[in-house]
Amino acid sequence: MSEPELLFCLHFLGGSARSWAPLARALDGTLTCVPVELPGFGQEAGHSGFSVDAMADHVAEAIRARAPAAFAIAGHSMGAKVALALARRSEDGAPGLEGLTDLILISGSPPSPEPIPEERRSHMRSWIDADPETRQREARKFVRANVGTGLDAETEDRAVADVLQAAPAAWKAWLDSGAREDWCRRIGLLRTPALILAGSEDADLGPDAQLALTAPHLAHHRRVTVDGVGHLLPLERPDALAGLIREHLGARPAGPDRPAPTVPPAYAALIASERVNGRLRGALHARAEPDDPAYRPEALDPVELAILRAAFARVLPASGIDFAARLDRRLVSGDGDGWRFSALPPDAEAYRAALRTLDAAARAAQDRPFVALDGAHQDALLTLCAQTGLKVPDALGGRLDADRMRFWFEDLRADAVRLWLGHPAALARIGFSGIGAGGDRPGEIASDLPGFREVGLDAPEAWEPEPQQGTLQRMEAGR
Repeated sequence: MSEPELLFCLHFLGGSARSWAPLARALDGTLTCVPVELPGFGQEAGHSGFSVDAMADHVAEAIRARAPAAFAIAGHSMGAKVALALARRSEDGAPGLEGLTDLILISGSPPSPEPIPEERRSHMRSWIDADPETRQREARKFVRANVGTGLDAETEDRAVADVLQAAPAAWKAWLDSGAREDWCRRIGLLRTPALILAGSEDADLGPDAQLALTAPHLAHHRRVTVDGVGHLLPLERPDALAGLIREHLGARPAGPDRPAPTVPPAYAALIASERVNGRLRGALHARAEPDDPAYRPEALDPVELAILRAAFARVLPASGIDFAARLDRRLVSGDGDGWRFSALPPDAEAYRAALRTLDAAARAAQDRPFVALDGAHQDALLTLCAQTGLKVPDALGGRLDADRMRFWFEDLRADAVRLWLGHPAALARIGFSGIGAGGDRPGEIASDLPGFREVGLDAPEAWEPEPQQGTLQRMEAGR
């Protein structure tokens, strides 16, 4: 991959081009920073166009004006959501954006609506166009509330001045609309290498928010938590940020390694033999293919897919098989078993609702998203699902009641087992030789077809592979 010539830098809510000056100095000689002020902020305070799309248009024009062959985008907070929208355009082939090589996302606003408490949002909105004394006082409080250990006086004064320079209309538009825009499905899954950064002291867009809401959209990413830092990393630790960017560019992250489970040679030979019907052989070969580490979901959105992966990992851990991606494909195709609980909506809708409910329950119980919980806490919530004991908070996004969550969790467990036992490595593990009951000669009489001749108890035939674990029961057709 090409090395970027320029780093286009998109600031946080209330920031400006000056917000990037410390990083530009720290990166001097490594990468040229090109700050782009978003409409309504800094020197662009008089310009309108405050939606995510409009801001992305504004930045795209600035990139095309420079016409770099290769470039990266750094997005901080509000700017990160705009950066993700630009990455989607780039991967979709938008003219002038083909050269995007990397994303640097700092305390990023995710594609999903920002997880900011309404009380804080309302307070931020209330003072931006108040009297000068109130604005000055609240702007300083805003800056101080968003750092970990404080800024030096000069840096703090510049940050406060930038906040005061912001157009109140732009400030309110972000709080009322931009931060609430749901780009989850529009962004989908991006393949652009990304560095996701968060401060350990960031209350709303810290490590948990990045793990749950930003990382699921990036196939090739690395997440780093910077200890002691709040929301304003480019101002608090510009030298550390520069070092992390250099490190990222020196060794871009790869996708997750998911080597497919190995099908033992004896079982592979059975699949290849004339005993196995051609259609079944094709299906088994397809199931044995490695899963795409950059799988882009269709029935679910990327956040829901991440929750489903976490749930499957607790229900039936299976190295090398992406159950969630396989289930998403099944939900899209409608190729299910034709059965569902009458209390639940159709499968795809039920899964979407249940996964959002599970996440809401995790936030209510532990004040953390489900994917950020340790295994014990995830198990506790899933056990409550099975026992009709899950507390479902409507205010946090709960969509199914406890009874329907129990039904859904029964379906999930059945789907996990079905997906696992459909894989030839699992069939080999349990010694299932029923796939050898017939070949491709439907016109012949039964006695001429391949199949079983010995049907007594514990009387395997010579062609049947042995199970990998001798204690498992044989599961042969007709036994």
